[in-house]
Amino acid sequence: MQYGRQSEIVEFLKQAGHEPAADDLRIIPTHISVIVLKGDQAWKLKRAVRLPYADFSSAALRLAACQREVVLNRRTAPDIYLGARRITRQADGSLGFDGPGELVDAVVEMRRFDDDTLFSKLAAAGRLDRPLLTALAQDIAAFHDNAEVRPGEGGANIEAILALNEQSTEIVQVLGRPAVEALRAALRQGLAQHRRRLDARGQAGRIRLCHGDLHLRNLCLVEGRPTLFDCIEFNDTLSTIDVLYDLAFLLMDLWQAGLRAEANWLMNRYLDESDDRDGLPLLPYFMALRASIRAQVLATQASMPGEAQQQQLTSDAQAYLTLAIELLQPAPVCLLAIGGLSGSGKSTRAAAIAHHIGAAPGARILATDRIRKKLAGVTAQTRLPADSYTFESSQRVYAALYAQTTQTLAAGYSVVADAVFSRQDERQAIERCAHEAGVPFQGIWLDADPAVLISRVDARRNDPSDATADVVRAQWERGVGPLSWTALPAAEPPHELIRRLHRED
Repeated sequence: MQYGRQSEIVEFLKQAGHEPAADDLRIIPTHISVIVLKGDQAWKLKRAVRLPYADFSSAALRLAACQREVVLNRRTAPDIYLGARRITRQADGSLGFDGPGELVDAVVEMRRFDDDTLFSKLAAAGRLDRPLLTALAQDIAAFHDNAEVRPGEGGANIEAILALNEQSTEIVQVLGRPAVEALRAALRQGLAQHRRRLDARGQAGRIRLCHGDLHLRNLCLVEGRPTLFDCIEFNDTLSTIDVLYDLAFLLMDLWQAGLRAEANWLMNRYLDESDDRDGLPLLPYFMALRASIRAQVLATQASMPGEAQQQQLTSDAQAYLTLAIELLQPAPVCLLAIGGLSGSGKSTRAAAIAHHIGAAPGARILATDRIRKKLAGVTAQTRLPADSYTFESSQRVYAALYAQTTQTLAAGYSVVADAVFSRQDERQAIERCAHEAGVPFQGIWLDADPAVLISRVDARRNDPSDATADVVRAQWERGVGPLSWTALPAAEPPHELIRRLHRED
């Protein structure tokens, strides 16, 4: 419900501060805010509305929300959030900032950033490359690691979110009762299925004061670094959540945008930092819940009086509702092992096909190159000395690979194991992981001429693998023994490997 008009406030903000260039004034409406952009300034005004999940019905409530928004967002974007400003009535009847008169409204004052660095625009332009996604995953993992722990039951936490969402009537009006009720029933069923795991995660401290609204339009670059902004400040129920539920909004956003390999890459790089494998089976459910909320928000916007883009918003809301239902469908768990001598393209193939395997956002990729660096306590791109590659050290790395694979499969999530697997006992050991978990196994061996392998490893830069030409020669001379896995040319395109895997399912 709307509580009063704010056109006077918007006009005041358009005139506030320095005079912008003629083409440098923009007004961006959202379902709960109006953002005024001019020059290097930005003002964010809360709409005077009361919704099931947000109450901005009075100026005092809007001021409190602005103040809290600044505090929370300065955790991740201190260069953007400058402060909360009171809009007051002056003696002459005009409006001003922070005066002694009556409080009329409030805004968040922000430093404007380059709109072209919004991740939604980078995604549309095909500029979300792996180094950028890796940096983003690392920053999100660090933010979650430092976020305030909020003790509680994970199942009750999600139940509160479902109950809050079910109060919304706009989505029913826009998308129809049968479809909405079917989705809500499926989400309730998923909660019952996952409640024990959710509660265990709550007890383990995985529920924290998170961002709460972590999607592509709430990420930008500041001095070239990924920056999280515009977190939820108006309702702690929506931001006091499981850290993987926080991540799931971004994964869902990438998935819906058709950037499914990117979603899988982001998930894997995040897990490299957090090692949160016990929560992996929750990700499809979390993504579905996020898609349902996006549908609800879009439906709310579509139902607003005079909304010029009502038809498009309704279509988009329907697409997210459909996605939510799709994400809730069960997917088989399996183990795919990709082996081959150094330089054969194992990691490239794994990253290219993992999003096709198992539930969204695709399989967990466990690679010995990355595990070795993790065990050594260094970044994936740090080169290790030769004594880190003894037979004994390699045995420890493979033992960690088997253990992590077994644990992930046992939790109910698919794995792609990426390693040389040049020894028969290594191949047999990874196969046992699948057999012990009772899931299907597929082993792929990538073949290539040694000259090709050597040229590839010589060309590597900033790669988790430390293999050299001498390593390749030693692997080639040692041989691989009897090979029962499917041998494929290393030059075969990833889509051909995907086709083969689907054919053998």
